[in-house]
Amino acid sequence: MGRLDGKVAIVTGAGRGIGRGIAIVLAREGAKVVVASRTPSTVDEVVAIIEGEGGVALGAPCDVGELQDLERTVEAAVRSFGTVDILVNNAQGFGTKANPLGTPPISPVETFSEAEWSYTLDTGPLATLRMMQLVFPYMKERGGKIINFGSLRGQVGTPHGVGYNAAKEAIRAVSRTAAREWGKHKINVNVVNPLVESASMEAARQRDAEGIKAFELGVPMGRFGDPIRDAGPLVAFLASSESDFLTGMTFMLDGGYLMLP
Repeated sequence: MGRLDGKVAIVTGAGRGIGRGIAIVLAREGAKVVVASRTPSTVDEVVAIIEGEGGVALGAPCDVGELQDLERTVEAAVRSFGTVDILVNNAQGFGTKANPLGTPPISPVETFSEAEWSYTLDTGPLATLRMMQLVFPYMKERGGKIINFGSLRGQVGTPHGVGYNAAKEAIRAVSRTAAREWGKHKINVNVVNPLVESASMEAARQRDAEGIKAFELGVPMGRFGDPIRDAGPLVAFLASSESDFLTGMTFMLDGGYLMLP
């Protein structure tokens, strides 16, 4: 038996990278997983992996920047599985709505465009807030687990990433506020700040292999995290009853890189 037997989870950005690893691990722990991501082909791949391992999954192509897509995703989860117990807000868009990118654009503060700002915040903190609001009615009477994704880049203010940094810190603020307001409903809201292999990490490696290698060597554990080995188990713990007394926290899944007090 898994720690999440009988639970229903929605994972956004589950088509690749960190989200994919989380969706697979939650299913291995017994959850029925709604695989939500923008690209239908990658959604189908993850559903096939989960079902091939004997798990239960539902594909939900979803652009988190579109409210109707978010509504359809939650409606599909409830229609198929009856409720939502776990929400993982992992998806984040980059670039602009007209020209989405796979990684955060590199741009100094003085030239960062409003179009990039709007799209980054729409697909980050606004999408996170909307999904939380949409699942709240199903968690209000029975409790629930919400795991949102921030970034250490927002904590340190990494240069040339003002939109992404702001979006990720806004997600942490939304999460702490909801943790205080929703604790009475037994809804836990926590944040994970990962330093984990992902599609955007691979794109950065292709741009600057030596720089990324030096970055990796600066991690005390000597490597970046793995979506299945590292990210999935942490999220499974936060989604389980074992984390019932943890809320409003930021968990640094970074191999000891930042070590903030």
